[in-house]
Amino acid sequence: MAFEFFDMVFQQPDIDPNLDDLPLEAVTYPATARRDAEVWTAEVHGLPDGLSAHAEAATWHEMEEALVARVPRDLKAAPGTVIVSVEPADQNAVTAIRALTQARLNRALAEQAERDAARAAVRLLASQGWDAEDIGTVLRLPTARVENVLAPAEV
Repeated sequence: MAFEFFDMVFQQPDIDPNLDDLPLEAVTYPATARRDAEVWTAEVHGLPDGLSAHAEAATWHEMEEALVARVPRDLKAAPGTVIVSVEPADQNAVTAIRALTQARLNRALAEQAERDAARAAVRLLASQGWDAEDIGTVLRLPTARVENVLAPAEV
C-alpha cells in the first residue's frame, strides 16, 4: 500500500521543544519601507545615540539586505546580536504578511503535533504486540517509517 502522503510530514525537521530556553540576546529594530516609483526606501526606527539608517534599492530583497548589513555595522554590534525587521508602510500589506506568517507558524506546529502523535501511536501499538506492517497499515504509514520510529535512538 502507498502511504507516501501521510509520511510526507516526516520530511520536515522536528521543532526544538526548548526554543524558548535558547540563550538569544539580540535587539530588534523595526523599519518601515515604502515604494516610490521604481525604488524601495526604508527607514530604521529606534536606533540608539541618535543614529539613523535608511536604504534605497530597486527590490525589496536588495533594500532589506542593505539594512541587515548596515545597521549592525553602524552600531559596531557583534554578529547575530541585531535584527532589522522591515515591514511595508501600508497597513493592509502588513496585515496580509502577518496573517501568512502566522499561518506558516500554525502549519509548522500542526505538523509537529502530527509527527508526535504518529510516534506515540506507533509506540503504543508496538507495546501492545502489533507488528510493524499492521501498525503501518492502520496508521497509513510505510512499514519502514514504523520501523524507524521503533528503532533505538542513536546517541
